Amino acid sequence: MNLHEYQGKSLLKSYGVPVPEIRVMDDTSLARKYAEEISEATGCKAWAVKAQIHAGGRGKGGGVKIANSLGEVEKFASDILGMQLVTPQTGKDGKKVKKILIEQGIYYEGDYEPAEFYMSILLNRSTSRNIIMYSPRGGVDIEKVAEETPELIYTEEIDPKTGVLPFQARRIAFNFGLKGDAFKNMVKFVPKLYQAYDQTDASLLEINPLFKAADNKILVADTKMTVDNNALYRHPDISEMRDFDEEDPMEVEAGKHSLNYVKLDGNVGCMVNGAGLAMATMDIIKLSGGEPANFLDVGGSANAKRVEEAFRIILKDKNVKAILVNIFGGIVRCDRVANGIVDAYKNIGKIDVPIIVRLQGTNAEEAKKIIDESGLKVHSAILLKEAAEMVSDILK
Repeated sequence: MNLHEYQGKSLLKSYGVPVPEIRVMDDTSLARKYAEEISEATGCKAWAVKAQIHAGGRGKGGGVKIANSLGEVEKFASDILGMQLVTPQTGKDGKKVKKILIEQGIYYEGDYEPAEFYMSILLNRSTSRNIIMYSPRGGVDIEKVAEETPELIYTEEIDPKTGVLPFQARRIAFNFGLKGDAFKNMVKFVPKLYQAYDQTDASLLEINPLFKAADNKILVADTKMTVDNNALYRHPDISEMRDFDEEDPMEVEAGKHSLNYVKLDGNVGCMVNGAGLAMATMDIIKLSGGEPANFLDVGGSANAKRVEEAFRIILKDKNVKAILVNIFGGIVRCDRVANGIVDAYKNIGKIDVPIIVRLQGTNAEEAKKIIDESGLKVHSAILLKEAAEMVSDILK
C-alpha cells in the first residue's frame, strides 16, 4: 500500500525521525492560516506547496512550488489543488490533485552549506536481508546517478538480529562527507529511520532528497513509503491511511472480492487460478498475437460467485476483445468451475466478447462437456495450445 508524502512523514515523525513542520489540506481557504502556523512554529520565511498524489516527478509537472510570501502560498495552493497533474509516472492522463501539503521552507540561513543526499531502505531478495542504499548525490533521479556514476551508490546490508550497528551509521555519515554536528546528527538519524521502516512493515522507504540544512540539521525533505499489504492486519492505523482515490477503481473492486487483479493495456482479458499459471497465460496471449488486458488470479477456490465477479470486472474494460479462462483443476474440480462459468454467463446476461475456456486437471473432460452442451457462446479447449490458437483466430 502506497502512502502519501504527508502520511509517510507523519509516521516517521512518530519514530523520532526529524521532518519539517507540515500541514495538509483539501481546502485552499486554509492555506494562509496553515502557512502562518508553520512560520510561528519554525520562524521560516518560505514554504513549499506540494501536490499529494501517488507518483514521483511532481515538481516536473508543476506540482511543487516554493512560496516566498503568504500571497504566493495562497496562489500556488489555488493553482495546484484540483489540477490534473501529469508526471513521468502518472501516464498521459495524469492524476487529479485532491490534497496539498504546505511545508516549512528548509533552505534557511546558517553557518554551513546545505546539501542534498539520497537514502532508501528495501529488501535485498537475493540475501533475504534489508539494505540501506544511499548516495551523496540527492535531489536528482537516482537511476541516472546509478547509470552515470555508479561509484556514488553505496549500500549497507542490515543483520535482522542486530539492526543498524553504530559503525554502519558512522560509515554512512562518512560517505556523505559529513563532519561535526552534521556527522553526529546523521549517526542518530539512520537507526531511527531503520526502526520506522522495520516496525511499520514497510517494503520501501525512499528519501530523496535527504537534506542537511544550513544549521547542520538532518531533515526528510521528501519521502516515498510503501507498506506490505500482507502486514496491514498488524497496523490498523496505517490501513486507515489507504487512499482509494489514488488506486485503479477496477483493482479496488477486485480486492473486495479477494481477486488479485492488475489492469494492463491489452485486448485479451484473462482469468486464471494461480499466479504462475497467470503469468504463463499472459505469455501465451502475447505469443498468439494478442496483448493481455489484465492479470487476474481467482485463487484456488474458483467458485461460481468469484468467477462471476471476475467476469464482471474484466468486462468493464472496453479494450477487451476476447477473454481467455485458464483453470487448472487441482484443489477445485474442473466440472465445478465449468458450472460456475455457465451460471456466471447466464447471470451477467449478454456478453458481446468471445470467451475461450481451457480447463485442465480433475474432471477436465466432464467440464468440457458441460461447456459444449451449455448452448452459450463459449469455446472450450483442453490443451493450452488449442486455447492459444482460438485466441489467435478471434483476433484476426
